Amino acid sequence: MGRLVHFEIHVDDMERAKQFYGEIFGWKFEDWSEYAGMPYFGAITGDASQPGIDGALIKRRTPPPEQNQPMNGFSCTLGVEDYDSTEAKILEHGGKLALPKYALPGMAWQGYYVDTEGNIFGVHQPDKNAK
Repeated sequence: MGRLVHFEIHVDDMERAKQFYGEIFGWKFEDWSEYAGMPYFGAITGDASQPGIDGALIKRRTPPPEQNQPMNGFSCTLGVEDYDSTEAKILEHGGKLALPKYALPGMAWQGYYVDTEGNIFGVHQPDKNAK
């Protein structure tokens, strides 16, 4: 036990967050608000036959994170096929650069971004030629 099975992204603007993650990563959303008793949208992140997990967008109940504050919580990293085109979409849809693309030598390209709600997330493109 102890395997990560679900994630929650705290958001200020549910529609804005759904559009951000839906447009960039193709996530689909299901309204689970009645079940949760609060604004809560299940995030279907991909085909269940592929590795990965699903999660949810939850309405933030506290002030949003302040810019440049230390990480407080978990950082989720999303696997992508094309790092550069994903970065372009993130910036086009209101995301911001947190840590530029860098090589994990012989393994992948990695970088971090801030979503429209102030949350940090990673982007990871496998590439054995990264250096």
